[in-house]
Amino acid sequence: MKTVFLARRLFTPVEEIQDALVVVEDGKVSELGSRSRSPLPSHAKVVDFGESVLTPGFFDIHMHGGAGVDAMRASASEFSRLGKFLIQHGVTAYFPTTVAAPLDATYKALERLADAIEAAESDGAANGHSVEARPLGIHLEGPFLSHKRRGVHPPEYLVEPTLKIFNELWQAARGHARILTIAPEISGAIEVIAEAARRGVCVSIGHSDADMPVARKAVNSGARHATHTFNAMRPLDHRQPGIIGEVLSDDGITADVIADGIHVSPEVVKVFLQAKGSERAVLITDAISATGMPDGKYQLGPIEVDVKDGKCTANNSLAGSVLTMDRAVRNVTQFSTWSLRDAVRAATLNPASAVRMTDLYGAFKPGARADFAVLSPEGNVLKTIVGGQGF
Repeated sequence: MKTVFLARRLFTPVEEIQDALVVVEDGKVSELGSRSRSPLPSHAKVVDFGESVLTPGFFDIHMHGGAGVDAMRASASEFSRLGKFLIQHGVTAYFPTTVAAPLDATYKALERLADAIEAAESDGAANGHSVEARPLGIHLEGPFLSHKRRGVHPPEYLVEPTLKIFNELWQAARGHARILTIAPEISGAIEVIAEAARRGVCVSIGHSDADMPVARKAVNSGARHATHTFNAMRPLDHRQPGIIGEVLSDDGITADVIADGIHVSPEVVKVFLQAKGSERAVLITDAISATGMPDGKYQLGPIEVDVKDGKCTANNSLAGSVLTMDRAVRNVTQFSTWSLRDAVRAATLNPASAVRMTDLYGAFKPGARADFAVLSPEGNVLKTIVGGQGF
């Protein structure tokens, strides 16, 4: 049966459609346009969201958990709880992200994450009725990180990159590793970057003390993204710009930022957005299990984190965030001159494009999954639709 969704505006997000109409059939978008030019299909159920704004579902490619659930330690039932929490904030797809841990523990976590991804795929193929955000791939944040720029990652769990270890991570994840954050200056990194890119992994440079020539070599070897720009990176210098100089000046790569006003000041978020532009800037949350929970102590993989007044710390270092994606979108409109549509693009199409999944995710178009958020004109989430369900 066809369902028709109506709203005052729709962000594809490349363009804006007024008096929007979206036709959904079998969990996918079959038609979209303006009501003035697209008549309502006969015998279709009509859902009218009034003055709201329809956007693609948010896609968080770097998050460690939420609602008390830690991605590296979660059971199957906990992933369902996490998914239900995420849709409250407009997120319909996400990449659970690891932190540096003992390799054996990491391999076991990757197997559990692969189980969760395959279970979500199976459920979607079976009926498409689970109204919760779906894990689509794994982000490996480590263990190939710089000791100098490791941030909160335990130094004893960092290892030099080798093809052998990368292949073991790949096998444990059963091919679901979609992003690899790596410090390109470490011995063996360039070889691993090239191999990961050959396998279709989005290689992201980060947690790095690299100078600009090494960062550029990584990009030339296959890296195409940057992880939480400014955080855990050699600081920008006007004569020796380093890795940040490459990230901000290279128009061929995408980059993400944690727009919570804590990890990066609002003014520097504005500089980042101006440098990367509306096509290459990506919003992430770096959210941990404490997101949506009261202050206290929480886990980030093997790390115990103190959470107080919206700030997450361990050993005097920032340890992820309690940012939600809808808040990140609204923050961007407040920190910069970007419109709500620009901010939505950075949370939808741009991350999907960075990981090359725009065939089904990140944009309203015929054939895409009917995963979308219903926002107020101010960007607050009113409803989230997953596979055409949830209204």
